[in-house]
Amino acid sequence: MSTLPSTPLRTSALGITAGLIGWFILVEIVSGILQGYYVPLFSDIVVSLGIHDSDVNWFEAAQLLLSALVVPILAKLGDMYGHKRILLIAAILTAGATWWLAFATSFWSFLIAWALQGFYVVWLPLEIALIFERGRAQSRGVSTTRRAAGLLVVGLQAGAIIGALAAGRIFAATGENLTATLIVPAIAVTLVAIVIWIGVPESTPEPGRKLDSGGFVLLAMALLLVTSALTFLRLNGPSAVWVWMLLIAGIAGFAVFVWFELRQDDPAVDIRVLRRPEMWPVQATAFLVGISLLGAQGPLSTYAGTDPALGYGLGLDATERSNIIGVYLVSLIVGAIVFAVTSRRASPRVVLIAAALLVGIGYALFLPFHLELWQVLLNLSIAGLGCGALVGAMPAAAAAAAPRGQTGISSALTNTTKTIGGTFSSAVFGVVLAAGAGAVASETAASLGGYLTVWAICAAGGFLAAILLVFVPKVAFADAPPA
Repeated sequence: MSTLPSTPLRTSALGITAGLIGWFILVEIVSGILQGYYVPLFSDIVVSLGIHDSDVNWFEAAQLLLSALVVPILAKLGDMYGHKRILLIAAILTAGATWWLAFATSFWSFLIAWALQGFYVVWLPLEIALIFERGRAQSRGVSTTRRAAGLLVVGLQAGAIIGALAAGRIFAATGENLTATLIVPAIAVTLVAIVIWIGVPESTPEPGRKLDSGGFVLLAMALLLVTSALTFLRLNGPSAVWVWMLLIAGIAGFAVFVWFELRQDDPAVDIRVLRRPEMWPVQATAFLVGISLLGAQGPLSTYAGTDPALGYGLGLDATERSNIIGVYLVSLIVGAIVFAVTSRRASPRVVLIAAALLVGIGYALFLPFHLELWQVLLNLSIAGLGCGALVGAMPAAAAAAAPRGQTGISSALTNTTKTIGGTFSSAVFGVVLAAGAGAVASETAASLGGYLTVWAICAAGGFLAAILLVFVPKVAFADAPPA
């Protein structure tokens, strides 16, 4: 008789989890819209603000910097006070910043609002933590989270495509009224905040936790120094000595942070957890994925637009280049779906290794095959399949490896390390490509050697990630046996 009540309870729990995933797919669609909506409008934003095209770089730098600083703190607060509460606060802050963007009339006003909009980056780690905690009670938190993460990435990339396609059309439909066009994503984020408030249940925080403010201050200072150094490296080049001084100071800051955290009872980031064999390869892989996922898109776009008369490049216009990015985004979606499906039957560890190998293979193929459009599309699709699977897998894998009460911060750290990887590679790629400019017939085009170096680094990152994931225990990322 004791087994009779368990069936409706299990069904109810499954329904809650499925419903939760449905709400979060909507949230991630809006997150994707924010990432794709503004890119086609940058030229018009530049004209409206009366700034130079190169000033757009500061928007990306400011948002990456803020997200790197606040994501670990907000994720930890989610572990302490409830993930839904912090998710709702992050959504409200993002909505406020998005409304501000619509009515910003100066560079500094737009820059501050753009940076504050970066609070949306913490949405995915908090969603992963909520799904994991919801499924943990039924001893299926890992498998549920793994499948859900793939679906969330599908929503994210679909939203990016929707945003990119809708922005130009809405701009034209409003008679090229930029303010009216920018109000649309603000409305979307506002509705998402209402969805979170009404439809998302709260998690149960661990009692007796405290915020390690000293640790977070040290982490913020180290992140600020490193990301600033890498941003200025890209903008000013390697000849600026003070850039290297900033980078060295940031690395030293991380060393002090680790020393401090190892002496705390409830640290901001549990270094002992990060040293676990099922955790450190995941965080390292997130860094390596960031190299190609966040750092290689700019070089890809410029290569596709380079005049083939130089002996390389595709000579595509803006519309054709956007189609290449569209193919890449679709391959990310397919990769996320494949991961969600195959990880049910195959070992998640093996699937992750295969995904990392696809990233390495895809970019390695660029080295001999890059002169034809079909070659670029094929290479990028192969790499995109692997990246899509890894983007969905990393937060879920980190949550699976984290002890109770640390799922939010562990998932969020994959985003932080991915962001640092992207910032690092953007800086290095910018220097590499700039070094070749002027050595060819066009004074503005990078050399072929520069592009080959970029692709070689991306390929090496994928292969290295696959090697690191081999060190993950075979039983990692599996559901715990029922108590």
